[in-house]
Amino acid sequence: MATKTQSSTKVAPLADRVMIKALEETEQKRGALFIPDTAKEKPQQGEIIAVGPGRYEKNVRVPMELKVGDKVLYGKYSGTEVTIDAETYLILRESDVLAVVA
Repeated sequence: MATKTQSSTKVAPLADRVMIKALEETEQKRGALFIPDTAKEKPQQGEIIAVGPGRYEKNVRVPMELKVGDKVLYGKYSGTEVTIDAETYLILRESDVLAVVA
């Protein structure tokens, strides 16, 4: 089974891992105060860019429930950040994804 990736991504996650690009949050102001980037929380919503083929369980591959293009919610401190071609991505296990946003 081949991994599903977009043409711009040169990375194929292994096993039950997914690669996520964090969605940009809109700039926020509180009253007249501007919140700098360093004080903002990391986004917890992103779009799946690539998925692995799935994990093995009792010598049978379990297919992934997630697919490329899904918008998902994930834990604040989940996964590993990687930078590829000046873009920052997050690689995490399918089980670390909390929900799919409809």
